[in-house]
Amino acid sequence: MAWNAEPNDRTPSRSSRALIVAAAWIAAMALPLDDAEAATLRAVANNNFVSATATGTSFLTATAAVADTWEQFQIINNANGTISLRASISGNYVAADTGLAAPHTNKLIANRGSIGGWEQFTVVPQANGTVALRSMANGLYVSADLNLGGVLVANRSTVAAWEQFVISDLPNTPPPGTPPDFGSNVRVLSPTTPNLQGVIDEIYNAQQPNHFGSRRDAILLTPGTYNNLRIPVGFYTQVLGLGSHPDQVHVNGDLRSNAFLGGDNATQNFWRGAENFSVTPSQGIGNNTMQWAVSQAIPFRRMHVRGNIKLNQNSGWSSGGWFSDVLVDGQVNSGSQQQWISRNSQWGSWVGSNWNMVFVGVPNAPAGEFPTAGQRYTKIAQTPVIREKPYLFIDADGSYAVRVPALRNNTSGISWANGGITAGRTLPISQFHIAKPSDSAATLNAQLAAGKHLLFTPGIYVLTQTLRINNPNTVVLGIGFPTLRSDNGQPLVQTADVDGLTLSGLFLDAGTVESGVLMEIGPNGANANHAANPIALHDLFFRVGGAAAGKVRIALSINSNHTLVDHTWIWRADHGAGVGWASNPSENGLWVNGNDVTIYGLFVEHFQKHQVVWNGNGGRVYFYQSEIPYDPPSQGAWNSSTGRGYAAYKVSDWVTSHEAWGLGVYSVFTNGNIWLDRAIEAPVNGNVRFHNMISVCLGNNGGIVHVINNTGAQTGCNASYTPTVTNFP
Repeated sequence: MAWNAEPNDRTPSRSSRALIVAAAWIAAMALPLDDAEAATLRAVANNNFVSATATGTSFLTATAAVADTWEQFQIINNANGTISLRASISGNYVAADTGLAAPHTNKLIANRGSIGGWEQFTVVPQANGTVALRSMANGLYVSADLNLGGVLVANRSTVAAWEQFVISDLPNTPPPGTPPDFGSNVRVLSPTTPNLQGVIDEIYNAQQPNHFGSRRDAILLTPGTYNNLRIPVGFYTQVLGLGSHPDQVHVNGDLRSNAFLGGDNATQNFWRGAENFSVTPSQGIGNNTMQWAVSQAIPFRRMHVRGNIKLNQNSGWSSGGWFSDVLVDGQVNSGSQQQWISRNSQWGSWVGSNWNMVFVGVPNAPAGEFPTAGQRYTKIAQTPVIREKPYLFIDADGSYAVRVPALRNNTSGISWANGGITAGRTLPISQFHIAKPSDSAATLNAQLAAGKHLLFTPGIYVLTQTLRINNPNTVVLGIGFPTLRSDNGQPLVQTADVDGLTLSGLFLDAGTVESGVLMEIGPNGANANHAANPIALHDLFFRVGGAAAGKVRIALSINSNHTLVDHTWIWRADHGAGVGWASNPSENGLWVNGNDVTIYGLFVEHFQKHQVVWNGNGGRVYFYQSEIPYDPPSQGAWNSSTGRGYAAYKVSDWVTSHEAWGLGVYSVFTNGNIWLDRAIEAPVNGNVRFHNMISVCLGNNGGIVHVINNTGAQTGCNASYTPTVTNFP
């Protein structure tokens, strides 16, 4: 590997040992871009580490007593024998900027997106084992100038102590294959983990009854085959494979979700998931079949079921669920599932239908068409636009990283067929701040401002400031249902109107003080075009009440154009603690103000006014499931400007283009004589189109009079009559 060993201007004789040490260091550290590892630079001048203190907004300084995230650099070996430094905190290259005006001329700053002459340095080994860095921009050496507070500047013609640096592997960096410090709520397991079944069982025994508790768990399975392993999954538990491909982690045994309520009732089986591994259900419920009895907020992604899967328990009820990027070799039996969405998935066969089954980008969706009883299938041949959810994995050299899939258009089937790796980019774990519940909001915001991505580990995060995500292409990924809550009236998350943000795997809980909104994507009035690099939201779950009383006006507000939403459940609690018309007040689950917003898998329930308000043009929704509030105290307390009750899905009068497929709206009124005149309200316009809608009255009280506007018949109590509308207008 080429390198320049230039004569030391201050020391005419140089030991051969120093040359050998320097050559070995360069060979180890100066790697191609994709393979470069984090390193530190320590200034001999004051023995402090060099920091890139922000994303290109301040100069490099040797001021850090210990090395942390801002003190990490990647050493890039250039073809001409020089090196370049890339700040891990921002991904920007370090330049000796000769174009700056005095007094800043030649200071080092990490603000470049590519390597040119100013971003190249020659490594000059010193006899004492240190190195000097000579800038290719002006031929001068880099100094940690103590007269300037340790600022790095390329302005010295000779090397003395201030021009010497020690460059080494990052202190305390685990060797390849060693997990980062994910905290005690993450269990990294392998096929040889002692008492492996016992570890799994302890988590399940704690979590299966933990409906509204505070415990959160992530189970990470390293690549390999897990024979005779049974993985039952309870509340707030996520099981994640760490392979770059689902088949690199193989569980030969069982993966199972058991009904939480008696009578095999899984309608409260929320907040659990499995991603990125394969399962042979040899110890399932028989006939090589796994049981996945679930309802809302249960991400099942990048999974390979080497057998069959059943989506309920025995003959008990289950209510709603999600497949994406899933391959089932055998049969999917949806059983009693009331509704389900499958996106970009494949199987041998599918049996079962109830009210609302939606298939988007599924090459072998079942035969039959809505609204035929037993065949209420809505089928869209291709997924128009999607970016799959990022996933944590271990790369070929044993290092942890996050894969961020690329944007895809007009797709059908899984993204990882025939052993392929999903197209996209890989972010080394060093570019993430690994968040733990002990982190303050100020700490998290500082990391975001400095250009870090965030990986939230399981737990409850009580925030005293709004998390502000402002840098383009930032990835925020949660594992194990990390839960954000604010009790001081602050929104939990607000983003800038920038390209490429990805927010995935977060649980947002309303606090005791009204905060206006829990998550806001783009500020009010956002108008940028993000078509080429949209914001993507995956597996975001919102809750108002249930664990404790909470209140918020709107749970999720989307202002940025072209935003993609890929599975969300927005829930004003109908049971649990702090539940009642006055105890957990909230008007709306979702407001969409942006144009060309696309949503797959929209679940919104029990809000006191419209569940969804859509103000932007060009919106598309694939699958909608909504129960209107159970608890209006009287009809007089629940009347809108258009009649009795508030439509569950409201497209504003000024909207000129909108389209939605597969919508189910349900009433379960606890008080008598409560009515909703229209489940869906929309302007009558040939470019505002709805397909395959159903309304259902569960229980004995009241009902829904029309499905959409004044079209569609009245529901019958106890689901005795479930009116449908196939197309509107």
